[in-house]
Order: sequence, then C-alpha cells, then structure tokens
Amino acid sequence: MNVSNARLALLTAAKSITNMSIRWVPFFLPVLVAAFQSSTEQMTLILGLGEMAGLITLLIGRQLDKGRERLAILTSLGLIVVGSFVAIIGRLSTFAVAYFVLIIGVSLCTVGGHSYLSRRVLFNRRAKALGIFETSWAFGLLLGAPIAAVLIGWFDWRAPFIAYGVGAAVIAVLVIRSDDDSKLLDDAAGGDARRSLTPKAWVTIAGSATIAITGLATVVIAGTWLDEALGVSTAGVGLVAIAFGFAELTASSTSAVLADRVGPVRSTLAALLLVLVGLAVMTQAGSSLVVGGVGLMVFFLGFEFAIVTSFSIVSEAMPSARGRVLAANNAFGTLFRGIGVSLSGVLYAASGITGPAALSAVAAVASIVLLSIARRMPALV
Repeated sequence: MNVSNARLALLTAAKSITNMSIRWVPFFLPVLVAAFQSSTEQMTLILGLGEMAGLITLLIGRQLDKGRERLAILTSLGLIVVGSFVAIIGRLSTFAVAYFVLIIGVSLCTVGGHSYLSRRVLFNRRAKALGIFETSWAFGLLLGAPIAAVLIGWFDWRAPFIAYGVGAAVIAVLVIRSDDDSKLLDDAAGGDARRSLTPKAWVTIAGSATIAITGLATVVIAGTWLDEALGVSTAGVGLVAIAFGFAELTASSTSAVLADRVGPVRSTLAALLLVLVGLAVMTQAGSSLVVGGVGLMVFFLGFEFAIVTSFSIVSEAMPSARGRVLAANNAFGTLFRGIGVSLSGVLYAASGITGPAALSAVAAVASIVLLSIARRMPALV
C-alpha cells in the first residue's frame, strides 16, 4: 500500500468529523422538530433536499483526476465549520441552508478521500484501505450520536453543531501541516479527460447509488420510530445509536478484512441480502424494542458493509477516470439519498416503519440486479 498508516489515519479523522456533523441529526430529529417548531415531514423534506447538495461533486471529478484531493478535503472541512455555525442561528430556513452546506462538506471529503486512496492503492488491497477510511461513517454515529446526546442534555440542541464545527477546524489545521510522500499508481494519471464514462461505469454507479436509498430511507426515520413506536427516550436513542455504531464499525472492519479475499462484488451482494433480512424483521417488531433493535442492527450491518465495499467496485469500473467515476457515484448517491429521505417522512406518516422499509427493500433489490449486470459487462478503460 502506497499510503502510510499515519496518512490513512488523518484522512479517516477528517472524514469522521465531517460525518459526525450530520449523523446525529436523524437520531435526534424529534429534538430539532421541537427546536424549530416544525414537523417530521418538514424536517425530513429539508434533510432530503439537503442531500441534493452532493450533486456538486459532478463538477470536481476532473480536478480529482489531476490530483487535487487535498484541496477538496480542506474545502470540505471549511464548509463543515461554516455550516455548523450557520445552523445555530436558530431558524428553520437557516438550518436548511446550513444542512445543505454540511452535505457539500461531507461529499467533498468523501470523494476526495476515495480518489486519493484509489489512485494510490492497488485494487487487490483497496477494499481494506477504503474499509478503514469508511470506519469514519461508523465513528460518525458511534461517537457523534452519544456526544450529541450528552451535549443536548447539558446545554441544548446548538451544542453539537458548535462542537463539531470546532473539531473540523482542528482537523483542517492538522491536514495543512501534514506532509504527503505517497506515490501514485502507474495508471492513476487519468486518460483523455474528454472521454465519456463507459456503460460499465454508469451501471456500476447506479448499483452503488441505489444502496444509498436502501440505507438512508430507513436510517433517517430511525430516531423517530424508536421514539414513537418503541418508546425510547432521547438518552435511550443515544445508547441505541452507540450499539448501532458498534454494528457499523464491525461491518466496516469486516469489509476491510474480508472483501479483498471474498471479492468486492460477491461481498456486496451478500450484504444486501442481509439488509433485506433486517428490514423484514423491523416490519414485524410492533412495539417490541428487542425485535425492532435486532432488525435495525442487522439492517445497519448489511447496509454499512454493502456501501463500503461497493466503493471498491466503483473505483475500478473505469481506472483511467477514477476521480470522475467516484465523483459521479457520490453525486448520484446523494441524489438518490435525497429522494429516499424526502419520501421517508411521508411514507412513515402513512404506514409507519413499513413504508420506509419497503422503499429500502425495493432499492436493495435494484442494486443487486444492477451490480450483477455490471459484473458481466466488459471492463473497458
């Protein structure tokens, strides 16, 4: 691996703080609904529209192929600082703007890190590197949600935004002061920048992006479901989030260890089947916290493993344009997430957890089909 452990740790820390800035929000949606005197439907719509901000990564793919990943990551951390402090103004409209800015920050850090690692780590080791990097998603929940619960309990809803904004500023300073002596792969210079992405690349992107709907359509409503249907308090939601964070960390770590051995495509398809099992259990939970918690944990395990491992597949769909492929994947992933999040509140209001779970299940099946098709397409570069 052409990336040092210290460099990988710093990239993971940067991604962790950006994830922490947003991952606590769905679990404490009832708190924010009360703070802004809003409704669950309005808040999920704002979160869904905010996800659309990730489309901006369509504009930076060629810049990533030119090696400007560091600039993307520094810009992302700056946006986390700005978005966090805009959020505390306290109006619903400014929260909507802030969340939009935060999603841009998260998106830039994601594609910057993915491109950096994919251009420096061989494919047969890449799932491990990306799996380690994506433990940041789990840490965003494992650390972000309980810290948010404590800060909300001690102060109010503004405290998590302030804490994560300051944290992003600290990580940005560390990135600026760090040196980079990693080496590019031989094929990492990129091909003709004017060349269109191949059909295989687009089908692979679609397969990965639909995993985003699979996860977010249900994740965004999880806190509300735990509160309303299963009777979990705000403090209890924080504890549940810790458990799910451990589940996600387990999934990311397992991806880092096993995906390269088993094969990224086969691993992703198996994880999506696990997602379907978890969703089925959730819909049968009724008012049982045990059944609901087990189903949600199984769902989280499958989703986290699937989305992390799919990044390796995407990164090799068109090696001569990794930056553009990864940027397009993030853009369409965030578009699909936005659709899923926007629909989740309406579906939950209409039919409880069954509505969002059904949407997640349909997306999971679509992803299985698309990735299976892409697997059989010629690997044109």
